[in-house]
Amino acid sequence: MTQITGFTTDSAKALPLHVMEREQFAAWRTQQNPALIAWLDAQHFNGSGGSVVLLPGEHGLAGAIVGVGDPGDAYAYAHAPFALPEGTVWQVEGTLPANIETLLHLGWGLGSYRFARYRTPNRAPAQLLATPSAEVRDVVAASLRVRDWVNTPTEDMGPQQLEDAARELAAAHGGQVEVITGDALLEQNFPAIHAVGRASHRAPRLIALRWGQPGQPHVALVGKGVCFDTGGLDIKPADGMRNMKKDMGGAAHALALAGLVMAQQLPVQLTLLIAAVENAIGPDAFRPGEVIATRKGLSIEIDNTDAEGRLVLCDALTYASEQQPEIVLDFATLTGAARIALGPDLPALFSNNDVLAQQWLQAGETTRDPVWRMPLWRPYLRYLHSGIADLANAGSRMAGSVTAALYLERFIAEGQVWAHLDVYAWNDGERPGRPAGGEALALRSAWAMLKTRYT
Repeated sequence: MTQITGFTTDSAKALPLHVMEREQFAAWRTQQNPALIAWLDAQHFNGSGGSVVLLPGEHGLAGAIVGVGDPGDAYAYAHAPFALPEGTVWQVEGTLPANIETLLHLGWGLGSYRFARYRTPNRAPAQLLATPSAEVRDVVAASLRVRDWVNTPTEDMGPQQLEDAARELAAAHGGQVEVITGDALLEQNFPAIHAVGRASHRAPRLIALRWGQPGQPHVALVGKGVCFDTGGLDIKPADGMRNMKKDMGGAAHALALAGLVMAQQLPVQLTLLIAAVENAIGPDAFRPGEVIATRKGLSIEIDNTDAEGRLVLCDALTYASEQQPEIVLDFATLTGAARIALGPDLPALFSNNDVLAQQWLQAGETTRDPVWRMPLWRPYLRYLHSGIADLANAGSRMAGSVTAALYLERFIAEGQVWAHLDVYAWNDGERPGRPAGGEALALRSAWAMLKTRYT
């Protein structure tokens, strides 16, 4: 399991930590002695968000101030663990409001992360004297699992390893896992998942995790688990393929959210479905121009083998709809078009239900973990027209994230409440609390939305 760092219960060497907004600092500064004011002024410290200043004492370090921008954003505190000196322990000075303390703990846990599977980080985070609540720890753990899974190269995070991760979480919380692997996908009518994954030396599979009691509201989570995407025979250029270990980021989000639901004992019946494949190149790779079958019975003409995520998702979404859950949520690193439209930090939300969409949007605002709703503009289905099959998998370059969502919607049963999140799952560069690499986006808001609906 992913380890949470940055917290301690050993108060022996704890130093006072002042957590302040800029306006609070200005008032605090006027109450200090001239020597300390001179020290602060010499460093041009004004309490701005994302800043830290160390406070001197007779015997060296006597305390520190953490400058906070938006106090309602957990990431406003996330710079502190690596801005403060390694080996130091900090105790918050004074009493923070309960909601701010929760956000501080959340931000500290997220900000203390470094991916450590293949090398030891060059330093450890500073330690906060605190005991986060069980929910904070579970939310941090879920977020860090996404980072760890997405950061792990495909050799160590292929379809089998995704299955292993699902089994580990299920075992920890009393869930059951069923896996349909290789040619059994054809026997049990998941032909599109099989078509995408058949060229790899590692068998494609559908991973199903079930948890909860019958009679409770049924929630289905679906994740795109393309563990590496070469683009298939429509091969990606080198720069486009470089980070394609992250193409299972949707599965990472869905699996981490499932773990959070189970850990927090949300009163739902949970079904998690992950279509886990590698989109590889080989003698048996599916080809442009082929027509493939789907579980729903719709035939799909392959315009582009690099539009494979929607192919594995369509079988999983059909299966999810067959079980008639109250809601279906799917997560996928699906289109570059969504990133062009909204950039790396705003996942694109599509939904056929205004209430569900608004709940997620509101949760995103509250948690500062946003999503942005995009339209299911059905006239654009014309871009998915095929002359020989029911549907094409790609078509025009126009409205790429919209047409991908419209494709998925064709596999949602009539009347089924559904939302689709097109998520980047990645930080391109370093930011305080957000190291470069895998990232959980809209995971916290998804959890907040589910809590609103089911508690």
